[in-house]
Amino acid sequence: MANNSITFFSDYLVASVHLSVPLAFAAIGGLFSERSGVLNIALEGMLLTGAFISAAVVFYTNNAWVGIVAALVVAGLVGLVHAYLCVSLGVNQLVSGLAINLAAAGLTSFGARIVFDSTSVQQIEGISAIAIWGLQRIPLLGKVLFNQDPLVYFLFFLVPLSTYWLFNTSLGLSLRAVGEYPKAAEIAGVSVVWLRYFSVIFSGCLSGLGGAYLSLVHVKFFTEGISAGKGFIALAAVIFGRWHPVGVTSACLLFGATEALQLRIQAFNLNIPYQFLLMLPYVIALLALIGLAGKSRPPAALGIPYDKEREN
Repeated sequence: MANNSITFFSDYLVASVHLSVPLAFAAIGGLFSERSGVLNIALEGMLLTGAFISAAVVFYTNNAWVGIVAALVVAGLVGLVHAYLCVSLGVNQLVSGLAINLAAAGLTSFGARIVFDSTSVQQIEGISAIAIWGLQRIPLLGKVLFNQDPLVYFLFFLVPLSTYWLFNTSLGLSLRAVGEYPKAAEIAGVSVVWLRYFSVIFSGCLSGLGGAYLSLVHVKFFTEGISAGKGFIALAAVIFGRWHPVGVTSACLLFGATEALQLRIQAFNLNIPYQFLLMLPYVIALLALIGLAGKSRPPAALGIPYDKEREN
């Protein structure tokens, strides 16, 4: 009985991690964008783009790593479009993000009907887990930490690296200064435009990686709307995590654990309408944001276009 309980809980933790990974990639990307002062609600569209591009490329090449590279590049280009609209043209950042989300939803749906057979699910080559010899046998946490695919291991590395880069390097300090007081950063010799472009493009790349995880690891096929609002939950995680990589990742784990929980409750065949269970992760996200109302302070220049000529 005890062994069954450990196995059940271990499987639950593994599912929680798997459901958190695409959220975490998108949320860390959103964190970099918003730390530079660019509001990025286009995370949903970037996730969806990465999921479709990776699946389509793997469908034709049968090589998952080529699909991942393609997702990084194309989602990065989506980030470039968002950066150009927001940073160079001064378009309202909320409008730009919404436009990208709508365009991504339409284009990926159209592309999926061209690339994939709409009458059946097209399985694609995915990425398998790599067990770290010996460590994966550790009770409870072995499967969670040491029997994962390379993208999860990369995420484990990305969180401390992002934290160190943001808070212990001069470039990280410059990025945070651009998001707080861009005029002072410009006077100090920091290129506000360059750092904002870099941050938004990097945000697109990480979101594309999260989308590739959805297609190549999580389900190993593509379907229309596969992101299912995960980009917006990632945006909530950025706020809930107070724009800090560790806090943001912890928030993603909370949302992933909530989604894993509702899936297991459905499996128990309780007399609860499944629609209410599907709402659970989004309700948790809303409650988290309500609880942080007035307590979480965003970067001071978030959402405000920077015009060097006007500022001078």
